[in-house]
Amino acid sequence: MIQTFQQELPHGITLSCRATGTPGAPVLVFLHGFPEAAFVWDELLEHFAQPEHGGFRCIAPNLRGFERSSAPVEVSAYRAKPLLQDLEALILAVTADGPSPGQLVALVAHDWGGALAWGLAAQRPALMQRLVIVNAPHPATFQRELAHSHQQQAASAYMNFLARPDAAALLAENDFARLWPFFTNMAADSGPVAWLDDAMRDRYRAVWHQGLAGPCAYYAASPLRPPSADDPGAAAVQVPREKATVTTPTLVIWGLGDTALPEALLDGLEDFVKDLRIERVPRATHWLVHEQPARVAGLIADFLVN
Repeated sequence: MIQTFQQELPHGITLSCRATGTPGAPVLVFLHGFPEAAFVWDELLEHFAQPEHGGFRCIAPNLRGFERSSAPVEVSAYRAKPLLQDLEALILAVTADGPSPGQLVALVAHDWGGALAWGLAAQRPALMQRLVIVNAPHPATFQRELAHSHQQQAASAYMNFLARPDAAALLAENDFARLWPFFTNMAADSGPVAWLDDAMRDRYRAVWHQGLAGPCAYYAASPLRPPSADDPGAAAVQVPREKATVTTPTLVIWGLGDTALPEALLDGLEDFVKDLRIERVPRATHWLVHEQPARVAGLIADFLVN
């Protein structure tokens, strides 16, 4: 059964978390993306908490700014440094009574959660034994493609909209009319999206009604976005190799139908990730966790033991 709790962190931020499994067991942490929330991981939390699938303590926080987590108003509060501070403090707290204090069995992350996980693995590798990334580009390959690939620039044009100061208000209009296409526009036949039924839409509405300013601030705070007429964006960014190299064993799961993040983002990834396994999933989009949760769970389970 999924339980919820508020994890207070030493630096004054509180993260609303979802969890299952026995406290004190080895820990898996799952990080969501935009425009999602921690609940998207519920099926995987329950799966990996079962004794036959590892008996892990499974925790999914709502990131800063999302759902009922702390939501500072300053855009600067959503830069990488404070966001990574949240994650490090959370990991230290939730592993304190486990067999490996201060270290997860694995960090599993998607989209913006994945962007943060890449940074945490590069800068604080001792916090995790393994890293699992689901459709989230490594900062170095993302910077390269945003700066030089017209395809990626077009695919990521929405990022410049989300960075606007009025983006949250515009997204909330007309029952979030601008948000639903984030999900529906990736359908292969542009028809109904099977997983996005009325019950799931209500779950998303409940999260979005709690505020979109924090989620949009991630885009306003990040320099990794397509160049525009008045902003060089990613073209002006350099990603230092020493801050981007990941030594933690890493599994990357990639839905090949992701129109926002083309497969080219995987090219050259081995230059930055020393122990890398890539699993490409056909007939899956950016929303792979919703579309094929059993497939994602199976790939993670195999990675944890092999």
